[in-house]
Amino acid sequence: MPSRNIDGYEVEFTGELLEGSEQWGAYVSIFAPSVNPMHMTHIYPKRRVSADLVLMDQHAAEAEAERAATIILQELRS
Repeated sequence: MPSRNIDGYEVEFTGELLEGSEQWGAYVSIFAPSVNPMHMTHIYPKRRVSADLVLMDQHAAEAEAERAATIILQELRS
């Protein structure tokens, strides 16, 4: 599962094959630092970011998940 650190948040984004089809969905999960340096707080559990959006391959799904993660982070900060 690809992940990136964005402004101190650990963002995991993935593309997963949708059950019963040959199409892919985009998923995001976000963690924030906690008071314990050995632990991250799960602030955005893994979710499909666009229920009505299906993609044709894993790479496209991961790119969509990464794009959606930046929007989600902006909303969480405001």
